Amino acid sequence: MSWRGLPGVGGSPGPILKKIIRIEVPVDLYPTFNFVGRLLGPRGNSLKRVESITACRIFIRGRGSVRDMEKEEKLRDKPGYEHLNEPLHVLIEAELPANIIDNHLNEAREIIEDLLKPVDESQDYFKKQQLRELAMLNGTLREDSPSWSGSASPFSNSGMKRAKTRG
Repeated sequence: MSWRGLPGVGGSPGPILKKIIRIEVPVDLYPTFNFVGRLLGPRGNSLKRVESITACRIFIRGRGSVRDMEKEEKLRDKPGYEHLNEPLHVLIEAELPANIIDNHLNEAREIIEDLLKPVDESQDYFKKQQLRELAMLNGTLREDSPSWSGSASPFSNSGMKRAKTRG
């Protein structure tokens, strides 16, 4: 992603650097939690949103990063798929001017680390927002259903909606 046009980038931006951060996914502590689904969101939109906000590229790598386990097994020893022999992890990559790259990487890291904290199903407002978004994408959203319109997500743009009145 190009750094040109990013807010707050004025004057001489300095040299362009490329940095990568690796975050381990705690699959061993929470083996039944769907980390990949939580990170990706409906049709990959949650991850795309984080990438857009932070100007970083985010990659889910390692065992469990491929949806089809048979396909993962076939790919494991092929060139370019060496990461499938490693534990599940997230790579955050940025190629930005030296004066802003660390801020963008840290913002992306905070969001990803927050998403990697398992939450009790009844308190998981982010997942509820993802399910609502999926229903909208599929055309199955019922506006009259009771829903929580806010989000614990750090990159949500939804606000409170006015109650519908009769008449």
